[in-house]
Amino acid sequence: MKKLPLLLVITVLLFSCKKPVAVDLLVINANVYTVEDTSPKAEAFAIKEGKFVAVGSNDEILKGYTTANTLDAGGKTIVPGLIDAHCHFYGLGLQQQKVDLMGTKSYAEVLDRIVAFQKEKNVSFITGRGWDQNDWEVKEFPTKEKLDSLFPNTPVAVTRVDGHAMIANQVALDLAKITVDTKVAGGEILQKDRKLTGVLIDNPMGLIGAVIPKPTVKEQIQALKDAEKINFGYGLTTVDDAGLSPKVIRLVDSLQKKNELKIRMYAMVSNVPKYVDYYLKNGVHKTDKLNVSSFKVYADGALGSRGATLKRPYTDKENHYGAMVIGNDDFKTLAKRLAGSPFQMNTHAIGDSANAVVMKTYYDVLQNKSDRRWRVEHAQVVAPEEFEILNNNLVMSVQPTHATSDMYWADERLGEERIKGAYAYKKLLEKTGRIALGTDYPVEHVSPFYTFYAAVARKDLKQYPEGGFQKENALSREETLKGMTLWAAYSNFEEYEKGSITAGKFADFVILEDNIMEIDEDQIPNIKVKATYIDGEKVY
Repeated sequence: MKKLPLLLVITVLLFSCKKPVAVDLLVINANVYTVEDTSPKAEAFAIKEGKFVAVGSNDEILKGYTTANTLDAGGKTIVPGLIDAHCHFYGLGLQQQKVDLMGTKSYAEVLDRIVAFQKEKNVSFITGRGWDQNDWEVKEFPTKEKLDSLFPNTPVAVTRVDGHAMIANQVALDLAKITVDTKVAGGEILQKDRKLTGVLIDNPMGLIGAVIPKPTVKEQIQALKDAEKINFGYGLTTVDDAGLSPKVIRLVDSLQKKNELKIRMYAMVSNVPKYVDYYLKNGVHKTDKLNVSSFKVYADGALGSRGATLKRPYTDKENHYGAMVIGNDDFKTLAKRLAGSPFQMNTHAIGDSANAVVMKTYYDVLQNKSDRRWRVEHAQVVAPEEFEILNNNLVMSVQPTHATSDMYWADERLGEERIKGAYAYKKLLEKTGRIALGTDYPVEHVSPFYTFYAAVARKDLKQYPEGGFQKENALSREETLKGMTLWAAYSNFEEYEKGSITAGKFADFVILEDNIMEIDEDQIPNIKVKATYIDGEKVY
């Protein structure tokens, strides 16, 4: 018999005598969707010092690793920590301190909620968000007369669900020095018979914003903690907050460093000249929990308030095209400036005209650059010619529930031809190879399971319409899960640290009560989170 070489014998003996590696946590007996193409399913994984160190079968993990802490998942489904690629985390937290107008079915109900809120809270300036005239029987913007009579001495300014329109009473208008002669580019101050209606669209809202009392540091901290609690309950472990000031970003950073805020955040800096100057001077800021490497820019308004900029007039409003929030020249100048920096440019673009400006500008200024991953936020209405210039320098960051919220009236705004290029997520994915998915909360509900359902089924929560809205642009469950994990991480330049259950990445994961990849489609919105983990620590 041929003898084995001595070195090989020693190696075999050492391997057979190898002791299991001590780790902090073992998770076994799980139905794991890793979101890794090479090994998409697993049963178990090991965690040490906040990172996955091994992923595999029960047998492999139990033989190779040992711990004082073993979690038997009992066959439950586990997915990577979910990422909301476009939301307003801080805004959601602040909203908990304001009047909630989501789901109101009439202006009368809006007024009733404001009255009840003020009776309970007795604040000096009433603010809130969530009304949507498209959900009312009379689908027209409200006017301020009833607000004036109910609140003759207390300023009131409440924002439409999309954040692009506001109704304010006369006290608030007076504080902001808004008259029938006030002019602000990039929006509208609605009038009727040379009288203010109280409705402001897009940029003029900033005049009211300037006179609303700023939250105290205590209120800001409470807002961040309230938002974190809500997000953890839905399995969200990373949030992309679309538009923050340096002051709030520094507060987030300080709370994370003190371990008082555990959620990870990709913070887009609001496009304010002094903010841009500050970060271009000081550079990208990156920690394990915070990523400040992008600017949030608004190209236009929203479709629901007819502020989205279209190439041809709105079908339901003669000679109305919407309005650009930023001038074309200013946008191109900013893009050229950012192209020479390490920062991403993430631009809100809803209408086909706005998307054309954004995509063409990105294409032009990035022609000689690679892997910049500049993001188009929403990309709601895209003309056929713009689909042809998409490439991997551009990332489409979309919110599937926008399609199922807008589908009742979007064709009235756009007409039957233009609507074909709206909410076209599958086509956007095919052109760019990846797509990042978010909610845009508090415009929409926080739940990522509503996002998942809207992407896959293209239906609302009442399972309407039968067969789905423009179902040809639905995503598969696999594509949707990637869009909420690995592809969302990619859109943040973070795919090597999160987004999949992979050895070496942060141990962020979610245990679900049901199998999101196999449960009956119409049951997806009802899925509950059993537990949420960040760095291997249970946070929910």
